[in-house]
Parts: sequence; structure tokens; C-alpha cells
Amino acid sequence: MFQNLVPAAIDPILSVAEAFREDPRPHKLDLGVGVYRDVSGNTPVMAAVRQAERWLVQVQTSKSYIGLAGNLRFNQAVTQLVLGHAEPAGWFTLQTPGASGGLRLLADLIAASRPTATVWISDPSYVNHAPIMRAAGLQVGQYPYLDATDGSLRREAFFSAVAGMGKGDVLLLHGCCHNPSGVDLEMADWQRLAGMVTRQGFVPFVDLAYHGFGAGLEQDTAGLRLLADASEEMLVVYSCSKHFGLYRERTGAALVKSAEPARLKAKLFELARHSYTMPPDHGAEVVAIIMESSELAALWRNELDTMRERIQSTRDQLANALAKRGMAVDNLRRHKGMFSMLPLGEGGIAQLRNDAAIYIVAGGRINLAGLDPDKIDMLADAVVKVS
Repeated sequence: MFQNLVPAAIDPILSVAEAFREDPRPHKLDLGVGVYRDVSGNTPVMAAVRQAERWLVQVQTSKSYIGLAGNLRFNQAVTQLVLGHAEPAGWFTLQTPGASGGLRLLADLIAASRPTATVWISDPSYVNHAPIMRAAGLQVGQYPYLDATDGSLRREAFFSAVAGMGKGDVLLLHGCCHNPSGVDLEMADWQRLAGMVTRQGFVPFVDLAYHGFGAGLEQDTAGLRLLADASEEMLVVYSCSKHFGLYRERTGAALVKSAEPARLKAKLFELARHSYTMPPDHGAEVVAIIMESSELAALWRNELDTMRERIQSTRDQLANALAKRGMAVDNLRRHKGMFSMLPLGEGGIAQLRNDAAIYIVAGGRINLAGLDPDKIDMLADAVVKVS
């Protein structure tokens, strides 16, 4: 049977991580996989998470199933973070196995509701967006987004594409900290989109994976909330991997707005049952404990602020180093979150790997949270050399 399998496509991010691990050179630099690292190169367990876990170990009395909806207290906490209200009218929240599990669940929901729908993703976008949508049987289209020549938003081309969308279309947007470009929509752009969704009737689908890494928790959801107010139907997928540091705990959620809440809830439960049945509880319970404690929530917010400020400082330092070497990097300073894309071709990316042991993914995406400040000048020298 298995001899008939078509060879799997090489993952553009995980393959870089594998090549990095196999490289014996001691000075190698990994700017590929999108995880936060501190100045020592570690992905730390946040202090608020450690305290919540200690409490959880002391009080938890069972490892029984938690139900198809997952941890209800977690769901309320996430809904509050995303929409500013724990139980907004018309919304239903379901815990999922990470944001990737949420993406697949909502893709299955779209396919069950409107199998002929087209899901529109940005060019470029997160590498797993299109494969997940296609695996659910959906059509995928791309809308213009990044101007690779100067690292800016192709604003008018973007809105021209959106102007052609209607009731059979789903517009997949990055809530903040666009992956891979770091180029975010401005509030005026979100306001314009809100007016368009009201007139045209397409369904917004927002992937919020880096909440708090852009401008702050409230600022990073301001645009999403504008769309939520304007839309009759809306989809949101949420990740706790980055801003709670719960990568391996696979802690995510799917939020859906609908005028048919009972029918929606039943269908989501059915789709979850046919896929993974029950989500894991540990990370969700940790988040719930943190958000229910004013002390732990304040500690977590302070830690998140420190992480965001460190990333921005690294971004500014790299921009300064590249500018000193003659590269035009004004937009690099304005990008948000962990990622930006350097203007490098495939040959330059390969040369960085072969000559300098610097690993970045295809397209030139770099993870600024993986950059040791002491290696910024080395990286700038190598980038200018291959540009």
C-alpha cells in the first residue's frame, strides 16, 4: 500500500531547522524557525507560567477528559483578550490543539458550510496557510500584499483585489505581526476593510498568532475588533505559543461569529470529534490560571512587554547596522513582530548558509527574536556581501 505514496513536499521552515542541526560549524546562526529566544539563545518558560504550573500541580485532582469545547475558562479568557468581552453576543469559542489545529478546524467548517468558497491569502503568507486550506478541499487564491523591493504594503493593489470579493469568498488576514513580512495593516486600512465587508459580504478570517508582539495587547486587536463589529460572520484563530511561550503545549482557540449559534456549535463539535476529539488541557489551564489572577496577569503582561521591546531593539540595531553599510532599510524599522524579509534572492540565501553558516528560510524571512545582538554586525556584513 505505502509504495504508492507520493513523496512528501519539503517543508520550507522545518527543513532549514534540520539543516541547521546537522551543521557542525560552531559559529552557525539560526534565523529560521519562528520561536522567541532570549539574549542567551534560550526559549524561556515565562515566570507567570512557572507559577501557574506550580499551583496547577498542587490543586489538580484529575486527568479526565475536559469535553469537546475544551477548557471553558480558557475560552472565556481568550475571548476577552481578542474581543474585549468574555461572552460577546453571537460568538462561540472552542479550544483547539494549537493554532494550526484551529486553522484546520475552521477550514473544515468553511468546507462544510460552503464547499465552493475560495480562501484568499496574502502574497506572501504563513507557509502552512495554503496547505491546510487545500487539505480541507478548499480553493485558495492570493491577494497582493508585500512590495518586496522596499518592504512596504502594496496598498492599492491589495484593496483592488479585495474589491472583487463577495459572499463566496473568505479573506484570511494576519491580525498583527504579519508572517513572514512584518508588514502590518494600519488602522485606516482596517477601517476601509470594515466598510468593504459590510457592502460586499465576504467573510473575514483573522489569524492572530503574535498577539502583543506588535504594538501591545490592545493595539494589536484594534483592527480585528473593527471587523468584528462590521461583520455578520467572522472567523478567528488564536495561538498562545508565542506570547505565553507555550509552544509544545499546543494551546490555541477558534472563535466564530454567526447568526446561527446553536447550529454552529453542533457542527464544530462534530468536526472536532471527527478530527482530534478533545484538546490538551495543560496549557489552557495555565492560561486560565494566569488570566484569573490579577498578580499573575500583571506579571505576564510585564514579561510580554519585555519580549516585545527586546525584539524591537534588535530590529532597530539591525536596521542601523545595515544602513551604515549602505542598505536602504527604512521600512525594516516600521515592521512589527518577530519577522522581516531581507531583499535576498535564493542565491544569496544559499551563499549565507554555505559561506557564513547563517540559516534563513526561502524568501528571505528572518526571525529577529532568534538574533543574538552580539552577532548583528556579523549578520549585516554577510547580508551586504551577498546582496
